[in-house]
Amino acid sequence: MTFARIAGTGSYLPETVVTNADLEQRIDTSDQWIQDRTGIKRRHVAAAHETTSDMALCAARAAIAAAGIEPDDIDLVLVATTTPDKVFPATACILQRKLGMTRGAAMDVQAVCSGFVFGLDIADRYIRTGGGRTVLVIGAETMSRILDWNDRSTAVLFGDGAGAVVLQASEEQGIVSTHIHSDGRLEDTLHVPYGVSSGYEQMSAGRAYIVMQGNAVFRKAVSMLDSIARETLDGNGISKKDLDWLVPHQANMRIITAAAKKFGLPMERVVVTVDEHANTSAASIPLALDIAVHDGRIKRGELLLLEAFGAGLTWASALIRY
Repeated sequence: MTFARIAGTGSYLPETVVTNADLEQRIDTSDQWIQDRTGIKRRHVAAAHETTSDMALCAARAAIAAAGIEPDDIDLVLVATTTPDKVFPATACILQRKLGMTRGAAMDVQAVCSGFVFGLDIADRYIRTGGGRTVLVIGAETMSRILDWNDRSTAVLFGDGAGAVVLQASEEQGIVSTHIHSDGRLEDTLHVPYGVSSGYEQMSAGRAYIVMQGNAVFRKAVSMLDSIARETLDGNGISKKDLDWLVPHQANMRIITAAAKKFGLPMERVVVTVDEHANTSAASIPLALDIAVHDGRIKRGELLLLEAFGAGLTWASALIRY
């Protein structure tokens, strides 16, 4: 069999850091209030000149170097983002140009916070069916551009950044399985109400901000993460004891803790970066993965469960032998 195996990882965070103390100066909140409810201490925010493709480029270069390949070795580029550089072309095509690639294909994946895992699903199927041998999958977001910085219910939650992996065809087991779901009936639970074909005048006026039903999102997130974890383990005939690491979407520490408790997994086996990065949407899982790989927590041969949920609503998982 041919497997899609992670050959390299990379990540990028903007230089500007916004702490909870900084937010205290502009909105009615406090460091203690934010930490108690979210676990977040700080977040990185892109500079005015910095785009999603710029951050994706930095993460991509790191992953490519770690994999020991050249850009023209890549057959497919997938960029998971909900904050693209332009309406069109795809941010993946812009990244392809910036990488200096002269071959291959590129496209964006829009599943919001679940986008990176949706991208892994596409890449895995592409490699397994012989479409190509090397795929670059990136999650990159400038969430700061769609935040109302005067709304304390959302402004404290999000940050910017990018994470990337290079997947290569291998006889060694890599991605064991992927599982993706969505339920459009829950659209209004978490969304940006305006777009190109609906409320464009609001978007062009700079009022296209995230709107969230916090309590509903919390309940759904905990339920979805537990459900997708059990679906993944049951589908592969393994138990949670077989897992070395859980790498969840970094939305909120309360959600991560509640989901791990419901699933019965100790926090010592959960990769957590939300305190330092906040919620970077599609970038959160590859960022957490890269950091845990480079600090030595995640080692070759270990079994990882990646799980995400996001607007749509969407939820997804990937079981990976790293």
